[in-house]
Amino acid sequence: MSRWNEFEKYVEQMMMEEQIPGVAVTVSENGKTIYERGFGKRNLATNEPVTPETIFGVASVTKSFTALAIMKLVEEGQLQVEDSVIKHLPNFRLIDCNHMKEIKILHLLSHTTGLATTERKEELAGFDEHLKYINGKEWTFLGKPGEYFCYNNDMFLLLGAIIEKVTGENYQEYIKTFILKPLEMNRTTYDLNELQNFENVTTPYVLENEKPVACSWPELGNYAVGGGIRSNVTDLLKYGQIYVDALEDRIIKKEYTSEMAKHVHQVFGNSFYGYALKSTPNYMGVTLVEHGGGQPGVSSNFGFVPEKGIVAVVLTNLSDVNADAIWLAAVNTALNIPIDNKRSIEPHYEITDTELQPMLGIYRSDEGAKIRIVEQGALMTAIVADKTFQLRASDKQTLVMLPIEKPIRFHFDETNNAWALSIGLRMLVKSTDEK
Repeated sequence: MSRWNEFEKYVEQMMMEEQIPGVAVTVSENGKTIYERGFGKRNLATNEPVTPETIFGVASVTKSFTALAIMKLVEEGQLQVEDSVIKHLPNFRLIDCNHMKEIKILHLLSHTTGLATTERKEELAGFDEHLKYINGKEWTFLGKPGEYFCYNNDMFLLLGAIIEKVTGENYQEYIKTFILKPLEMNRTTYDLNELQNFENVTTPYVLENEKPVACSWPELGNYAVGGGIRSNVTDLLKYGQIYVDALEDRIIKKEYTSEMAKHVHQVFGNSFYGYALKSTPNYMGVTLVEHGGGQPGVSSNFGFVPEKGIVAVVLTNLSDVNADAIWLAAVNTALNIPIDNKRSIEPHYEITDTELQPMLGIYRSDEGAKIRIVEQGALMTAIVADKTFQLRASDKQTLVMLPIEKPIRFHFDETNNAWALSIGLRMLVKSTDEK
């Protein structure tokens, strides 16, 4: 069996287990496509197949486009990542915040503003209205800027406002002019109306009663800055060449794209978040640089291996899919290493009851996420979205969800009580409400 045949069996098995209607995958090495294929259906009702040209949502893969645009403005000398946000958005004023000048563009890029996630307001029109919403609400402050990592789409979208302020251009038009048109990404768009004019577009799906059900494309509003691109793996492969020196005419110098993958904050295992890109160094002798995305009807992962000139893209048309696992399997195949090799493996630790007790309780975010950590007899469990996961410990601050091996890291106060936890890219704060 060839390596790519093994990969295809892996994808087909995951599609069956997770009820994924359609998947598209492509991989290139030094600018040459070495693998591309569509799996399954883009529309279950019409039985139309997925191809490499099928358009999907990409969700938060969009963030790297925005970050790249910011780095282009840095290259041009129009701003610096060390600039305070209020230098470019003087109306940015948070209630009860004593360190407004300390919140910098680099904190927006790296989700290290110190602000917890909040309720989404996709109905808001324009950045000015969104800024009023941000200024008028009471935020949960996790710490000072740079102290904690917590994914925050409302802070990230301010980068779009900064781009407009500095360039005098519409954010989406700037991305089109700077990135999409030069790279001839002709089947990539933010515009849902334009999306209707394309052929070979997927239908987005969500799981209901363990079966995929068609849903509408989310409108997103200002959140398009961090998640609004709809594209296909072929176009995204072109985009990836920016980062691996496979373009004859670079649209930005390498020193600025390399800056995006810098290690700003460790997120879990051996992985670090930078400017809209996550890096895992020392992975079988190379570096993984990537970003995933998720929305109703979208699970995606995009990234590259700079030392090998490898770019890989995975797009699916179902929410809450482990697209990053498919992506890593594709990269492993291209690297000629075992297909099931992991980014990192959490160690095993025998936690004491004294160490465990401060972790128990309910943790929430204003986005609506909720996790309950409970002790049931001899078992530790996490209840997430009505699903129960058995837990094991990997150190005295970290529990691991089984069988998916997803770490939950706890944050403790001076009295050794857990006040928050980090899971994936988000922090949830401990709640006194038992419901």
